[in-house]
Amino acid sequence: MQAHLGDRLIVESPVTGFTRRDGEIVGLHHDDGTPPYDVRWSDTGEVTLLFPGPDAHVQHPCHEKAPPGGPARPGEGFAAPVRPAGGACRAGDVGRRLAAARERLGLSIEETARLARMSPQYLSYLEHHPAEPSLAALMRLADALGTTLIELQGGDQELPPGQGHALLHPRLRDLDQDECRSLLSTHGVGRVALTTPDGPVVLPVNYEVVQDGLVFRTAPGTAPAAAVGAEVAFEVDHVDDVMGQGWSVLVVGRAEDVTDPGTVRRLEEHARSDPWAGEGRTLWIHIRAARMTGRRITAADG
Repeated sequence: MQAHLGDRLIVESPVTGFTRRDGEIVGLHHDDGTPPYDVRWSDTGEVTLLFPGPDAHVQHPCHEKAPPGGPARPGEGFAAPVRPAGGACRAGDVGRRLAAARERLGLSIEETARLARMSPQYLSYLEHHPAEPSLAALMRLADALGTTLIELQGGDQELPPGQGHALLHPRLRDLDQDECRSLLSTHGVGRVALTTPDGPVVLPVNYEVVQDGLVFRTAPGTAPAAAVGAEVAFEVDHVDDVMGQGWSVLVVGRAEDVTDPGTVRRLEEHARSDPWAGEGRTLWIHIRAARMTGRRITAADG
């Protein structure tokens, strides 16, 4: 077995093949990269000396070189990476999402690492390299950054949600009105379903919650504008692929265009986000909620 600084060491169960523990190799004791290694474990942030057994293997996210003077020895800290030509070594989806969530909160790497109970060096590595941190590490990071596991996951982002495994014993329950309104108010993108001359369509829109329903912006003459004067359905949901859980809220009501200048001005002043589809969406459409229902899937013992 040979390894480089920054490689990931994975210890698997000899029975199931699932990862039992993983960590970052932060120290080498032999110039040729053979064991033993100093490993900083992702679940505790602690560094221990490891002689890998047959259930361990090394994953090389990219080839890196040690700084001048040779490989790092125990206690010398984290070696700065040297990226290969062509940018083969670059941050993965997990790293980019971690960095973005941390910067939104104005937290440093050291502050985030302390909240997540891990080493700053390991968090810095996650942000700058392709990596697959353990579930325990991701859960602590999600909690520290006020986000979710699924939002921190990298890869397969072009696939629709729901690629994870279903719970062994799921529990499906209906949500009451208060729960529906609370969940509806946490999201900024939903889907409006309406009938057009070409048939039924379902369209994603940015939306805002108002006292008796919700509003969204579009441009006159577009497909969403056809909702005006019609009975429509609006749906928003959240799926956590990692945990196999999720919820959805459905609003049914009549859509009307907002024409009062004062109301339009207030909506524009208090809107939490601009339409993702771009400028020119000056038509506000109000869906007055006649019916609101929702469902949530959790573990049976949750």
